[in-house]
Amino acid sequence: QVQLVESGGDLVQAGGSLRLSCVASGTIFRTTTMGWYRQAPGKQRELVARITSGGSTNYADSVKGRFTISRDNAKNTVCLQMNSLKPEDTAVYYCNRAWPAGPWGSWGQGTQVTVSS
Repeated sequence: QVQLVESGGDLVQAGGSLRLSCVASGTIFRTTTMGWYRQAPGKQRELVARITSGGSTNYADSVKGRFTISRDNAKNTVCLQMNSLKPEDTAVYYCNRAWPAGPWGSWGQGTQVTVSS
């Protein structure tokens, strides 16, 4: 059973920064492509950043140049550094496996990011 625990969300002013962390257990983390997803109120969950086992990254256009995903395989951790935050970044952020395999059925509790204007 995969367990995902996200942390680091907060209330921040526009233009500010946050660093999210996610610890995964119950899986062979080092070989898994991981991603950060977010879900804003009334919207579908979307993938915003992805990192392969080899460290290659992909980003949604809306966060490109502002967000950076990284991983530490020794600690089973994936992080998301978010800079130049905008009010439209407000959402609950989750980590999970990313494509090509797609997310596991089990999700963590997420971490709330709120950006005030």
